Amino acid sequence: MTNEELQTYETMAKINLDTGTREWALKAISELEKDFAQLAYIETTNIQPLVTVLDAHDVMREDVAMQLVTRDELLERAVEQYDGYFQVPKTLE
Repeated sequence: MTNEELQTYETMAKINLDTGTREWALKAISELEKDFAQLAYIETTNIQPLVTVLDAHDVMREDVAMQLVTRDELLERAVEQYDGYFQVPKTLE
């Protein structure tokens, strides 16, 4: 990363690093870039993607849409209704 790129990030984050901190950040970022560049040399051709390290399976039930109560049944229990909708007291004037 160049000094100009770091200054662009400073502007985006709305921060101003002093010279010493900027030099430290550039050195740290350079080391990180070297470390991550080594990942490009790892052979991953026959490796399956890993979702989790746990041997867990989905224990949730199938998501099936069901209508438990009809609209008319709900409206029968409403204190007040108007034209097929719940009617509630006014909250804003």
